[in-house]
Amino acid sequence: MSEVEYRIESDTIGPVKIPKNALWGPQTERSRNNFPSGELMPLAVIRAFLQLKKAAAVSNVEVGDEPQEKGQAIVEAIDQLLALNDDDLRKDFPLHVLQTGSGTQSNMNVNEVVANLANKLHPELTILPNDDVNRGQSSNDTYPTVMNIVAVEALDKLEPALQHLINELKVKQDQYWTTVKVGRTHLQDATPITFGQEVSGYLAALKHDLAYIKELKPTLYELAIGGTAVGTGLNAAPGMTSKIAAQLSVVYGHKFEVETNKFWGLAHHSGIDVVHGALKTLAADLFKIAQDIRFLASGPRAGYHELNIPANEPGSSIMPGKVNPTQAEAVTMAAAKVFGNDTTITFTASQGNFEMNVFKTVMITAFLDSCDILTGTITGFADKMIAGLTVNASKMNELLEDSLMTVTALSPHIGYHDAAKIAQTADQEGSTLKAAALKSGKVTEEQYEAWMDYMQMTNIDRTKPEE
Repeated sequence: MSEVEYRIESDTIGPVKIPKNALWGPQTERSRNNFPSGELMPLAVIRAFLQLKKAAAVSNVEVGDEPQEKGQAIVEAIDQLLALNDDDLRKDFPLHVLQTGSGTQSNMNVNEVVANLANKLHPELTILPNDDVNRGQSSNDTYPTVMNIVAVEALDKLEPALQHLINELKVKQDQYWTTVKVGRTHLQDATPITFGQEVSGYLAALKHDLAYIKELKPTLYELAIGGTAVGTGLNAAPGMTSKIAAQLSVVYGHKFEVETNKFWGLAHHSGIDVVHGALKTLAADLFKIAQDIRFLASGPRAGYHELNIPANEPGSSIMPGKVNPTQAEAVTMAAAKVFGNDTTITFTASQGNFEMNVFKTVMITAFLDSCDILTGTITGFADKMIAGLTVNASKMNELLEDSLMTVTALSPHIGYHDAAKIAQTADQEGSTLKAAALKSGKVTEEQYEAWMDYMQMTNIDRTKPEE
């Protein structure tokens, strides 16, 4: 950079060249040059940091630990930053996730930007990044606090998307509650089931997943703020953190709590770990559901073809008229990514050495990634596949009529072994089950017709659709 393109500022290590118009300071610039790889720090983290710094400034003024004029200037600067769109906000927050694992440089990035902007707005004041914006705080307690806040925000977006998918599946369950088809176990033919009953299993899985997330979510309301450097709360004014929690609760609409063990809050991230476990469980269930649907829709001539899926885009660059289950593929790929993120989070959560976990930045980024891709793919799956899904009733009936496992209905009348012989004969001779049953002499045509009631085999009267 030429002399006209930069300014020189100093930190405790020495002088640093900084782009002339940048709001950040020397610690941000050092990080920008020392850690140039990987994805940028999520803006959700930056915005949560700004809300935390605003709450801290207000609280420090209220407890008498910060001059009112400085606190007001900090709040004014933060409000201006929060009002920016993402593209404009990003300009002053250029740091990467792969930095110090405590998130110290991003904490300082926020402190420096807020301080410099506040000084521009109020040149009569001298507002310092560490002494004023970071008053009563440490990167070691602010970053884990922000982690929990953004995790809760991400879940707030995921939950309605999941409920939307549940609602769309409920429509299909009710619509096809009495549509009988072949059941399958071990990838082999089994006794009859209705498609509505099959979908009810999907519904129950997703309802449980949503319940798991909601039940576990409150553990993220426990904030580390107030622990400062090692959990003892050194330099944090009495009463400051409870006021911060009250303000953040209003901003985010959740009851955040600071009366927690700070040594746990800095060195362990149990909440992130356990809640992501519920996301992994959701991903596993989504994989199963998407897999079922794309297999049941396979064909149209050389597969199951029990289901018809919407044609959202051409399925092939060479095969005209091909329709592929792309929304299901997106869900299964998202699930695979969530499984990987869970491995990352499990490992990083184990790496709390003494009073500090230094894998914070990558841990929360993995969590946010899981929430984001699940929210997006669930919405697409609901709107672009499930909503337009129909059954191919004639194919379902054809496969049902050709199935050998309906022989199970004969077992109570002629015994398991004789019923098995009938199924084996039909399979070996390529005949229908009815022909083999009549040939056995164990069953009359009248008995066969009476006992071979597919709908009765589903116990439809004993099972009720999910409400």
